[in-house]
Amino acid sequence: MDEIRPNLSDMLDAHRREREQLAWEGSFRDYFELVTQNPRLAQLSHARISEMVLAAGVDKVNEGSRDELRRYRFFADDLYGIEESIEQIVEYFKSAAQRLEVRKRILLLMGPVGGGKSTIVTLLKRGLEGWTRRADGAVFAIKGCPMREEPLHLIPQELRAEIERHYGLYIEGELCPQCRYNLENVFHGKHEEVLVERVVFSEKDRAGIGTFAPSDPKSQDLSELTGSIDLATIGEVGVESDPRAYRFDGELNVANRGLMEFIELLKCDERFLYSLLTLSQEQSIKTGRFAMIYADEVIVSHTNENEYNSFAANRKSEALQDRIIMIKVPYNLKVSQEERIYTKLLQQSDGLKAVHISPNTLKVAAIFAVMTRLEEPKRANIDIVKKLKLYDGEDVEGFKSKDVRELREETEREGMDGISPRYIINRLSGALVRDGATCINPIDALRAIKNGFDQHTGISAEQRERYLNLIATARKEYDEIAKNEVQRAFVYSFEEMARHICARTISTTSRRSATRTG
Repeated sequence: MDEIRPNLSDMLDAHRREREQLAWEGSFRDYFELVTQNPRLAQLSHARISEMVLAAGVDKVNEGSRDELRRYRFFADDLYGIEESIEQIVEYFKSAAQRLEVRKRILLLMGPVGGGKSTIVTLLKRGLEGWTRRADGAVFAIKGCPMREEPLHLIPQELRAEIERHYGLYIEGELCPQCRYNLENVFHGKHEEVLVERVVFSEKDRAGIGTFAPSDPKSQDLSELTGSIDLATIGEVGVESDPRAYRFDGELNVANRGLMEFIELLKCDERFLYSLLTLSQEQSIKTGRFAMIYADEVIVSHTNENEYNSFAANRKSEALQDRIIMIKVPYNLKVSQEERIYTKLLQQSDGLKAVHISPNTLKVAAIFAVMTRLEEPKRANIDIVKKLKLYDGEDVEGFKSKDVRELREETEREGMDGISPRYIINRLSGALVRDGATCINPIDALRAIKNGFDQHTGISAEQRERYLNLIATARKEYDEIAKNEVQRAFVYSFEEMARHICARTISTTSRRSATRTG
């Protein structure tokens, strides 16, 4: 039965109704009633992200073993084989959610290109956009505030201890200059009449999610982070210290109560890093001619290993180094998970859906890729293929699970070097579209990977020699896989034939027995 297509007008009407349901506006008095019934509405940024991730659910990996890990469903559909890094990231947010000192640190993801660093940040950003649309992730802000700040900031400092004692509400932060001006001049000091609205985070709308990428330091201005003077208004108000003459629209202002992504943080000019020092430690932004402005936001960045090592070696960067929590995000080291990465990336291309990929093609490519990321075993009784299988949870005669832990402890930088998934997909894609190919097999895949070494600018002569040897090893492993599958098919066919002969014999015997009896 053909599926009935939904009517476009009905879909748009449903979308509009959903947006209308998200709209809420009331006085601060109304909001205070809501937040006393549900204090989670006033949670800080780290707690909001922690709750968002945990709400998606958690599964156990290797349950019952000493290597037991948790798989967080929030990341599970997009990231494979880096459970340990994900675990560390979630632990950071869980600790920060408890308002521990760790929340005043910058989260820096460090690893090789194509390892999933930017994907992690993208998932957090897209997750926040969806989470704030849900009832359990609702966010409310002072209406018209450029920083969408927490309405509880309206409560004077002198009353906060009493509010916390009676209502259990923890209040942190102060009103921004514009909201302070509006309170006194628009609402005439009547805190309870200030308007509050529900807000939804959106990177495109520059609400709750900010992104900053370094460029030419000569042309890039600090106003991109902290806002700038509104030249159209300065003539009316007369002074630059009037909040009406300032646009609080820098990325740090925009990201308040949400997440701020610094792309390649360590490539930023020192002027921008100074703003981060203040924000991370004091949770404040220094903007124009105003006092420190409170900001509650998660700061996440990502970089590669070379940039990080240069940064760590620079004594001038000690202040910033002390405010960074670095989490390594290495390449995946499990063949089965690497296959899932390739499958996911290939399924995203409509043009390749009609191309047949022979069995074991992606597995053989994954075997080669993972081997390039492994360090050569130091033990005499194990080779890189056995190590590969042990890491993927396969049984290898003479080895146990404790051997896997010991093998990992013997390594220093495993997973930080090697061939990236992007390279493999680029080579497979080239092979799939070459000369109108309709099918690709494991040998085609290895040939395409090998032919691309000369085009890969990051491969040294020494690495190229090693990779060529690993191509040969992957080919031998494929031969072994193919041989085993043929043997299994033969045994299966023999069993089917034997079962058929047996059934026919039993049937014939039964008929003869019935004839004699008759």
